[in-house]
Amino acid sequence: MSGPRHRGRVRFDGWIAGLGTASGVRIVLGHWPRSPFGPFSDVMVERPGGERLLLAPTREVADFVGGTYVFDRVRVVPVDVRVADGTWSVLAGPLDLRFTTGRRGLLGLLLCAVPGVLARQPAWCALASLPARFLLPGVRTRGSAGGGRREWYGARDLRPVRAVSAVFESVDLGAVAPVSPPVRFGFGSVPRQPSLTRVTTTVEPAPGEAPLEGVPGRRRMSEGG
Repeated sequence: MSGPRHRGRVRFDGWIAGLGTASGVRIVLGHWPRSPFGPFSDVMVERPGGERLLLAPTREVADFVGGTYVFDRVRVVPVDVRVADGTWSVLAGPLDLRFTTGRRGLLGLLLCAVPGVLARQPAWCALASLPARFLLPGVRTRGSAGGGRREWYGARDLRPVRAVSAVFESVDLGAVAPVSPPVRFGFGSVPRQPSLTRVTTTVEPAPGEAPLEGVPGRRRMSEGG
């Protein structure tokens, strides 16, 4: 792999929650305390009919996420996330979401043993790809993202989601349910069973694309940062 492509990678450290609801609406929350854009959260929503919506806090984030994944609509709205005693509260434009996590299982305990420095390495994510496909059908730890970008996911924790309360566009979405059918924002889905995953995501620009670490006006997190 060439040096410029390697230097163009950027990294996001945080959490991804994948949730299904009885209404058929599926929700993916990304909560990123450390990113090239500073701390932010974003929400991806897929309706039962297949429409995919991104709720992003700034135009800068919307452009980046919209260029990495696939959406039918993108809205820039305030996204507020608060966490207390295992309960996550999310307000994002038309979405009012609360969910509660449970105790981690065996897989979560194993992932907690993965050192952060190792989870950041694309080579480790590639090695974990086959076990991830076997243990969590639909989940991919590496693949080609939107516009020819490449991505790697290094998981460091996994907790089940036990309860969900969600209202979207003034409609109650019902109780927690499996993420079925899988969401279609990128090359892979989230686990079928609603869950919260601590993850390091690495994104590499497409061939010929300007280095992603060159995002203006923000603190950068390069591969060596």
